[in-house]
Amino acid sequence: MKLYSTNNKDLRVPFQEAVFNSLPADKGLYMPEVIPQLDPLFIRDIQQYSLQEIAFQIANVLIGDDIPADDLKAIVEDAINFDAPVKFLSEETAVLELFHGPSYAFKDFGARFMSRVMGYFSEKGEKLLDVLVATSGDTGGAVALGFLGVEGTRVTILYPKGKVSKVQEEQLTTNGQNIRALEVNGTFDDCQALVKQAFNDTTLNAELRLTSANSINIARLIPQTFYYFWAYAQLKAQGVKDVVFTVPSGNFGNIGAGLLAYKMGLPVKHFVAGTNVNDTVPRFLQSGAYEPKPSVQTLANAMDVGNPSNWVRIQDLFRNNLEELRGIISSYTYDDEETKAAMDELYAKYKYIACPHTAIAYLASNAYKAENPGEYASVFLSTAHPCKFPDAISEAVFFEIQLPDGAKSLYGKEKLVEELGVDYDSFKSFLLENK
Repeated sequence: MKLYSTNNKDLRVPFQEAVFNSLPADKGLYMPEVIPQLDPLFIRDIQQYSLQEIAFQIANVLIGDDIPADDLKAIVEDAINFDAPVKFLSEETAVLELFHGPSYAFKDFGARFMSRVMGYFSEKGEKLLDVLVATSGDTGGAVALGFLGVEGTRVTILYPKGKVSKVQEEQLTTNGQNIRALEVNGTFDDCQALVKQAFNDTTLNAELRLTSANSINIARLIPQTFYYFWAYAQLKAQGVKDVVFTVPSGNFGNIGAGLLAYKMGLPVKHFVAGTNVNDTVPRFLQSGAYEPKPSVQTLANAMDVGNPSNWVRIQDLFRNNLEELRGIISSYTYDDEETKAAMDELYAKYKYIACPHTAIAYLASNAYKAENPGEYASVFLSTAHPCKFPDAISEAVFFEIQLPDGAKSLYGKEKLVEELGVDYDSFKSFLLENK
């Protein structure tokens, strides 16, 4: 597998280099040189395969000889050891639940796969691998659990102070071992900027072996395609022919993976991106002008991103053709009051308890259906377990949530965290003084 930079189509690097370097020196993002096409017979019979079998086929087609098939199969089976079920709420509306992994968020797919790929490529005696990750909520917990105890690695998680939920913060700050947390007095965009600046700091990179665990890393993107194929397999087994996926979108890595799956041959009628008031992409699709703005804090905190990193990947997939993008992606944006109303509606109509991100996807799914009636399955993605958002869900409804055992075990654990400002020099000093 060879990859190029979105800023330099002539650049070619092997998969292993892209995994460890995360970002090209030119500040682009890595993309596959060739988008492989899946065997139509595999797609035709996909309902016959398990999630792990589908995941291996996708990974093998993308990664190729960079990881031998038997080793790749072992990585997939170890990393993707939980389900992602499709549940129908009505005859035409279903939810794809992506929160059945250890951190109760869809990012377990990417974090667990990536940590095992990095472990596979790492050699004993190499310099300690410093994994930097900025999180607006769920990425940090998934990465922390994905890398916890992995030999030869150390994870530094940056999260915005006061802008993650209590459960999310506990998942970030109570691990110890090779996981450390930095509470940044700023926004997620500030955290992301610090991480990006570190990767482009030649002095720092001479001292530390840095890599990223954010969705900017290609090893995070690949496994996120798995659950789109698995959802389609479940739907096909029930006789569904056409599907529209609605994705709660912040940094646009999740829907970017779905669009990569589409380019590989997954039959999808349309994609819908639901956002909170951080609406850079919806505004772009309407006007054609890409105008990032500072992120705004909302109930759906994992989507509080003002300048989505992965949007350049999506534009690259579609050769920056705005009309082609509009043909496959629609987008809708919602504020906190609308999000709360959607959470109440899901519970009142279906007895379904949803996190704020899931509620936004539900709203966007309904909006697209209203504008585009027809016979198709409308599947919205549930990206996090509702137990992670006690402040966003009414007390009476939250009381009915069945807490996973892992969430219960977080209560009472000591918080291990250091505070940090938004200036890069302080961050750099922390990394060098604690190397």
